[in-house]
Amino acid sequence: MPTALYDFSPVLRMLVMGLLLASGPLTWVVLRNRGATPVGRLQALTVMTLFLTFDLVLFGAFTRLTDSGLGCPDWPGCYGSASPLGAGEHIAAAQQAMPTGPVTPGKAWVEMVHRYLAMGVGVLITVLAVAGWVGRKSPALRSGISPWWPTLTLVWVCIQGAFGALTVTMKLFPAIVTLHLLGGYMLLALLATQVVRLGPPPVPGSALRHGARTALWLALGLLVLQAASGAWVSTNYAVLACAEFPMCQASWWPAMHFAEGFEIWRPLGLTAQGEHISFQALTAIHFSHRLLAVLTLLVLGGLAWHLGRRYPALRTPARALGALVVLQFATGLSNVVLDWPLVAAVLHTGGAGAMVVALVWLLTRGRTAPVEVSA
Repeated sequence: MPTALYDFSPVLRMLVMGLLLASGPLTWVVLRNRGATPVGRLQALTVMTLFLTFDLVLFGAFTRLTDSGLGCPDWPGCYGSASPLGAGEHIAAAQQAMPTGPVTPGKAWVEMVHRYLAMGVGVLITVLAVAGWVGRKSPALRSGISPWWPTLTLVWVCIQGAFGALTVTMKLFPAIVTLHLLGGYMLLALLATQVVRLGPPPVPGSALRHGARTALWLALGLLVLQAASGAWVSTNYAVLACAEFPMCQASWWPAMHFAEGFEIWRPLGLTAQGEHISFQALTAIHFSHRLLAVLTLLVLGGLAWHLGRRYPALRTPARALGALVVLQFATGLSNVVLDWPLVAAVLHTGGAGAMVVALVWLLTRGRTAPVEVSA
C-alpha cells in the first residue's frame, strides 16, 4: 500500500525514547565508577557505548535476517507514529492486502526496536562528544584523547542514520544495505580505538614492528573486503545458492554469472535492466565469498598465531582474534549445511564485527610504546 516515505512528525517522541534508553547505561556508568578518575569514567562510558553498538549491529542482522527491514515502510517512525501501537490500523491493512508481505505486527516491532536502539546509541555518542570538548582543558582529562575522536564518531553515526533511512525508503537496495552494515563496523572501529587510547599507555614489548603493523593493516583491509562480500551475500539472499561444502551444486566450479552477480547499483532481486536476477548470479556471489573466506581465515589465523608468539604483551587480543577465526569458520559452515539457521547467521555477522574490533585493538595497543632500556 502506498505510504509517505518520510514522516518526521514522531521525531520528538522518538528522541525522548532514545534519551530514556540512554539514561539507563549512563546512570549505571556514573554509579559504578563514582570513585574513578574522569578519564576512567569516560573510558567506562566508551566501553558501554562500544558494547551497545555491537548489540545494535547484532540486532540489525536479526532485523535483516527475519525480513523485518520493511516492517515499517516509512522513516523514522511507523506509518507516522512513534511506535507500532499507533500504527495498528495501517499494519493490519497492509497485512490484509499482502498476507505474505514484509509488514506484520511482529516485524514492525523488530524494525522499531532497532531504530530505538540506534537512537539510544546516538545519544551516548553525543554525550561522549560533549564530554570530550567540555573536558579538553581540564587537567584531569588532558591525558585522555583528542575530542575530535568522539566528534568523528558522532558525525559517522549521523551518516549511519542516513543510510538507515535509505535502507527503508529504497526498499532494501542491496548496495545501500551493504554500506549500512559496513558503516556499523566502522562505528565499532572508532569506538574500539577510543577505548584503548583512554586506557593505560602501551607497555614495553607491545610496540609493533613496521612489518607487523603493515601486515595488520593489510589484514584489516582484507577483512573489510570479506565483510562487504558477506554483506552482499546476505542482502541478495544468496546463502543457499550452495547448500553443501566444500563443493557447490555437486561441482568444484558450478555455473556462475559474475557480471550479473556483481552489478552493484540495482534493486533487490533484479538486474539493472529490471529483469529477475539469475540463479547463476547468486551462485557467483556465494562462491566468491567462499573463496575469499579461505584466504581471509588463513591470513587472520596466521597473523594471530604470529603475534601471540612474538609479542607476549599482545597475546590476549591475538588469542581473541584466533578464537574469532574459528567461530567464523564454524558459523559460516553451519549457514551452508544447516540451511541458514538464524542464530548462526546472526553470530556470523557479529563475528565479523568482533574481528574488526580485535584488529583495531591490536593496531592501537601496538602503537609506539616506551623504549625498553637494557640493564
